[in-house]
Amino acid sequence: MQVLGTGMKVFDAAPVRGRIRAMNTPDDVLDLMDEGAEGIVAGVQDAGATFLAPIFHELTAVVCFSGTPMSHIGIVSREYRVPCTMATEMAERPANGTRVEVDCTDAVGVVRSLG
Repeated sequence: MQVLGTGMKVFDAAPVRGRIRAMNTPDDVLDLMDEGAEGIVAGVQDAGATFLAPIFHELTAVVCFSGTPMSHIGIVSREYRVPCTMATEMAERPANGTRVEVDCTDAVGVVRSLG
């Protein structure tokens, strides 16, 4: 497994695995409402992205590229117990569909490629 990036974990959570998918607009959420969000790790730029609300309970994890654990996404992820990393830094963002692991067991959250 290759480390893709690290960020602030929102809460302690066991590692989870899924396919990363960029979620940039409400249309991305509407697509997942039809397909189902089970097994999806949402990659989100904006820490205040309220458009995830309809599918949050189905997501495997959230990787946010901005914000802090006290941002909207951080607060909601704690409530739904969806593992989440905030202000995640990656040299290169993985393509949609890439299998990843989000590990929030240590002091820092880690996102790894599963190859």
